[in-house]
Amino acid sequence: MATAIPPVIQPGELGFVVTLAGSASLSSAARELGLSKAAVSKRLALIEQRSGVALVNRTTRRMSLTPEGEIVAECARRILGEIDELGQSLQRSRQAPRGLLRINATLGFGRSHVAPVISRFVKRHPEVEVQLQLSVNPPPLTDDAFDVCIRFGEPPDARVIARRLAPNRRLLCASPAYLARHGMPKAPQDLLRHNCIGIRQGDEAYGTLRLSTGSGARRRSETVKTRGTLATNDGEIAVAWALEGHGILMRAEWDIARHLKSGRLVPVLPAWQTPEADVYAVVPQRLQLATRVRAFVDFIADEFAELEARAA
Repeated sequence: MATAIPPVIQPGELGFVVTLAGSASLSSAARELGLSKAAVSKRLALIEQRSGVALVNRTTRRMSLTPEGEIVAECARRILGEIDELGQSLQRSRQAPRGLLRINATLGFGRSHVAPVISRFVKRHPEVEVQLQLSVNPPPLTDDAFDVCIRFGEPPDARVIARRLAPNRRLLCASPAYLARHGMPKAPQDLLRHNCIGIRQGDEAYGTLRLSTGSGARRRSETVKTRGTLATNDGEIAVAWALEGHGILMRAEWDIARHLKSGRLVPVLPAWQTPEADVYAVVPQRLQLATRVRAFVDFIADEFAELEARAA
């Protein structure tokens, strides 16, 4: 079993080091700390003994930091500053949300689902100023372009905080009229003989479908490169074309659920699943404690949970 290595500087000694760094002598540091000069000298000697380096150059009249002492003092200042910032963040978290909140969402989902939630959110929190930006693709996660990004699929980046808001699947579907004319596909490769409506969105390869079926050792996957006479970057238009019988479409469940329920669209290859596309709220790590951000993420999570419960 490995032996724990004791820290060179104890947490309670950070302020002591910073005070030393700002003092001209041990005597002035002792006055600042409310200790005797002997006590300050003894405490300094213990730190130097643990670290194995001299932190202070002592003379009869003045005191200065060694290069190692400068490094320790700078680190101590930074750590104390971060602790102070944490305390302020926690204090702000108990206050009412206020200030600018920048939200990004995809075009169709942002219009139909995020914008109505924002309307209800600002009624409850009138001191929050919301800017909603809709885009075809989510902005780069490392850009300072958003405070909250509502996106599909868990982001592959540890530098952001992702909270799952709602389940979502991408489903293949077509109108009954189209299937009556062209037949129902029985396997993924049958899609090659069908007119598939294309949507040019996101970073996924255009027209390439990745489908899986089964579970465990019996799970298998297929990739199909589809073709068709119609393509768009707008999901609403693509759904309208599918309703009018122009071909087979893969679309998020949230966008076509009402048409599936009414029978205007019919599931295609229902035993085959597409890659995970649940709805997530993504927040930069530096903003995870911001009151306005936490309030909105909690609010939209509650709203989506209520919608899911009503749909069950």
